Amino acid sequence: MAPSFQWWAKESHRGTPVVVKMENPNWSMVELEGPTEDDFLITTDSPGSGRTRDKGHRGRKNAKQLTWVLMLKAHRAAGCLTSIASAMFGLAALIRRRLASGRTDSDEVENENENEHEHEHENDDGSVEGMGREKENPAVKTRFYFCIRMFLWVSLILLAFEIAAYFKGWHFGAPKLLQFQLQSLWATPLGVKGVFDWIYSRWVLLRVEYLAPPLQFLANACIVLFLIQSIDRLVLCLGCFWIRFKKIQPVLKEDNLVDLESGEKGGYFPMVLVQIPMCNEKEVYQQSIAAVCNLEWPKSKILIQVLDDSDDPTTQLLIKEEVRKWQQEGANIVYRHRVIRDGYKAGNLKSAMNCSYVKDYEFVAMFDADFQPNPDFLKRTVPHFKGNEELGLVQARWSFVNKDENLLTRLQNINLAFHFEVEQQVNGVFINFFGFNGTAGVWRIKTLEDAGGWLERTTVEDMDIAVRAHLKGWKFIFLNDVECQCELPESYEAYRKQQHRWHSGPMQLFRLCLPDIIRAKISFWKKFNMIFLFFLLRKLILPFYSFTLFCIILPMTMFIPEAQLPAWVVCYIPATMSFLNILPAPKSFPFIVPYLLFENTMSVTKFNAMISGLFQLGSAYEWVVTKKSGRSSEGDLVSLVEKEQQPKPHRGVSESNLEEMKAEILQQEQKSSQKKKKKHNRIYTKELALAFLLLTASARSLLSAQGIHFYFLLFQGVSFLLVGLDLIGEQVE
Repeated sequence: MAPSFQWWAKESHRGTPVVVKMENPNWSMVELEGPTEDDFLITTDSPGSGRTRDKGHRGRKNAKQLTWVLMLKAHRAAGCLTSIASAMFGLAALIRRRLASGRTDSDEVENENENEHEHEHENDDGSVEGMGREKENPAVKTRFYFCIRMFLWVSLILLAFEIAAYFKGWHFGAPKLLQFQLQSLWATPLGVKGVFDWIYSRWVLLRVEYLAPPLQFLANACIVLFLIQSIDRLVLCLGCFWIRFKKIQPVLKEDNLVDLESGEKGGYFPMVLVQIPMCNEKEVYQQSIAAVCNLEWPKSKILIQVLDDSDDPTTQLLIKEEVRKWQQEGANIVYRHRVIRDGYKAGNLKSAMNCSYVKDYEFVAMFDADFQPNPDFLKRTVPHFKGNEELGLVQARWSFVNKDENLLTRLQNINLAFHFEVEQQVNGVFINFFGFNGTAGVWRIKTLEDAGGWLERTTVEDMDIAVRAHLKGWKFIFLNDVECQCELPESYEAYRKQQHRWHSGPMQLFRLCLPDIIRAKISFWKKFNMIFLFFLLRKLILPFYSFTLFCIILPMTMFIPEAQLPAWVVCYIPATMSFLNILPAPKSFPFIVPYLLFENTMSVTKFNAMISGLFQLGSAYEWVVTKKSGRSSEGDLVSLVEKEQQPKPHRGVSESNLEEMKAEILQQEQKSSQKKKKKHNRIYTKELALAFLLLTASARSLLSAQGIHFYFLLFQGVSFLLVGLDLIGEQVE
């Protein structure tokens, strides 16, 4: 009976045309006919005739063609191996350069502590002014990294142990079969031969009896949390779809719309206070002040406060000069600088609200230093308060001027687009509550006073005031169609510090607000939403299971294969959730895989921040101003000063002041150019340790032939490696 070659001919057409191009010009291009099933079969006319069909010359021709095809495939394989080898050598050289010229995050912490001591200064009474935060114990910060590093060393030892066992024949198809054979070996005195076999058999029994059950229990618990959080994410997406389908959005009343077209006397133009808190924001202060001064609102009904907490004298001079220029333009703007700078942003806002003239104003709008509101911002937000005495906050969404700057900003845009489009909008429409974003919002001053004002007890003062206002019964409105331009962090270092503050602060706030939430006179549903959904599920459970499940439990299941994670947990559910997250930013669909990997990579920072805030560790009180690059500015300061040198009759700025300001700017540029020469590559030790841990687990998964687990661990390990070597985003000084 002739052998079957059905696996060879899966295509309907006969043969595969192959074009071979030789580098030697004396050779021509030859089209080869790929071998077909008939080229290998020896057929007969009938089962009993014994007569064969002679191929003759055609068979010899196809044999030559097959030889050429095999040579072509060998050439391609050699080229592929060469490219892989060169890529590996290039990656190794890059890692070597990073390690040689880089600076680890632990070194950076030491430098930051030194800078803090340099920035401390004495007051008139001889006391030392700090920044109002606890000094962090270095042992606390390195404890998390120590656990990861120990886990890495154990995994490397186990990998070597498992490879040795694999080549000695210790690999079975199923855990039950493995347990049965081990029990047989244990019952037979001569069943175990050699010291290694004796040790490995007891290691496997230890895994089966003692290690696998608790690990499987922990994995199942994380899977349950994962499913609950996924259901919450799905419900939010369905709510957003319903809002779009029904076109639900906060709509101004007709009389309010008429008021927008009226003049100052007939329209609704209450007294509005605008605050711009900033601290050493010399890259972006000009365009933020200019944008706020160009807001379309009667000048007699608006006051702009520039709340400068800068400790750099040059930056103070530049901001003060900018404010003075706008004052001469006719803007109602004042400059404030605190002598005692305690409490970070909350202390700055609290100090500004204590001014005596604030009692004359009804609303306060807030913009961070890198935000540029459109001229009609107040006209589209303040009228929502008219006739709605229960409304305490109107929040606008953010848009980003540098969302396409690099891969890091693109991934941030996906996250924040989902946050505003889905989370904030759905919560605003169905619950009338969401976390204040700290900027691009308008508050009723009475609401701030009723909630207790700004408090410096956490690093998320915006969320703190929103929670306390909601407990007092105030309602919030989110305007998805009103955008305010701002800037995303372009370096991983700045983004990591921002995320640390955003995830440690809510845990501090949860510990402080839990008794107040329980005692508050609000409905049970609102208490459940605030405790379980707002804090626990979205602020605590999400970073907990993301880090524990995919960075700890999954690698452990490779070394303890008796505990398993299903493929749908590793691949299908995360892919579905990433698809839902990316829906509000449809142009980002090509980045869905990098987004999934990067979110898991950021889980180590978020988990560390969550633990710090929950247990009140030192790093929970860190406040680092997010580094701005000034992408949203209309030009550099020197060009603006040169433009100001043109004579204008309505400006009273002297030529000497302009020259002095220009000299200061040139001096700052020289300093910044010197700093650029001292740039250091960041090397993040926790991310690198997890990268090698995941890559080690992926190598172990090859022994078990687990396809999806291998690819996930491999790509996730590479993602951690790229982030650990700071190959994502821009470099910072």
